[in-house]
Amino acid sequence: MELTRNLYCVIMAGGTGSRFWPMSRQSKPKQFLDVLGTGRTLLQQTVDRFSQVIPNENIFIVTNKAYSKLVHEQIPGFDPEQVLLEPSRRNTAPCLGYASHKILTRNPNAILIVAPSDHLILKEQDFLDQVDQAVEFASHTAAIVTLGIRPSRPDTGYGYIQFTDKTDHPESAVRKVKTFTEKPNLELATSFLASGEFLWNSGIFITSVETILSAFKKYLPEMHSVFQEGLGLYYTEEENRFIERAYAQCTNISIDYGIIEKASNVYVIPSDFGWSDLGTWGSLYENSVKDDSGNAIQGKRVMLYDAKNCIINMPREKLVLIQGLQDFIVVDSDNMLLICLKENEQEIRQMVADVKAIKGEEFI
Repeated sequence: MELTRNLYCVIMAGGTGSRFWPMSRQSKPKQFLDVLGTGRTLLQQTVDRFSQVIPNENIFIVTNKAYSKLVHEQIPGFDPEQVLLEPSRRNTAPCLGYASHKILTRNPNAILIVAPSDHLILKEQDFLDQVDQAVEFASHTAAIVTLGIRPSRPDTGYGYIQFTDKTDHPESAVRKVKTFTEKPNLELATSFLASGEFLWNSGIFITSVETILSAFKKYLPEMHSVFQEGLGLYYTEEENRFIERAYAQCTNISIDYGIIEKASNVYVIPSDFGWSDLGTWGSLYENSVKDDSGNAIQGKRVMLYDAKNCIINMPREKLVLIQGLQDFIVVDSDNMLLICLKENEQEIRQMVADVKAIKGEEFI
């Protein structure tokens, strides 16, 4: 991959992963966990992936200030300037506004790869090849290039990207985006799948710092102005104090809603690189090794009797016997136990809200 000096990566690592409760907690969300039992956390795997093509000093991690210690423990050797600490949660638009302006200070010719910290990518070389194509396109065109995943089922938990085969670049895999649809109902998702014109939105995109800041100026002008005021303060002792003030002025909005779904210069590369956002226990189950009865098990001393198609996550040394369960999520974490039908996993987020309201913050 060329343009290495100008290539930067922004890894978004500030989420709380509430749908992975109780394993994922506010004190240690899923990006800091080894959810697949590989020996590396999701954040570490993400950094490992991009370190293959980007100098470590050009990789920036944006996270909540509460996770500063976790990031530095898991990614030793990173300069504190590469770990951008958000004082409050304001979704992904302020995250990118902050990172883009800071990188602009260092390199106004930067090409940005923006990615979440908690996604699974099984075919890493295929992924890096797709990124290479997007970088090449974004370096010569004022474009925001997303990586869209060819859907395998009518999933209602993902956003969908509609694309056109018409292109000014027939030699390229890049296609123009027509529409975005966020989490459609089952009937609509089924029609999307049948049409062949739709892709899942992976949340990964590539663009130049100049292009994304132009988009901020057009679509989120107030937020753009806020971070512009800090251009003389990034990489100084005043940066943290400035960011505290800046975030207090920012609206809570995602980069998708705020910019990408509105912009006319958005393109997509139809991709298949073994992707999952690992957003739910169900997605973890799909990507886990299973026994002959379809059970995905983490835990050294789990004994099953007539149990089928369950996902079971237990402390490594805890002896656990389970009989007669089918299609259940069973998770034991610290002082909490969750037993839930897999088909009802979307209700876990509401369960977490109920626990917070009734039992208090200590369980969240």
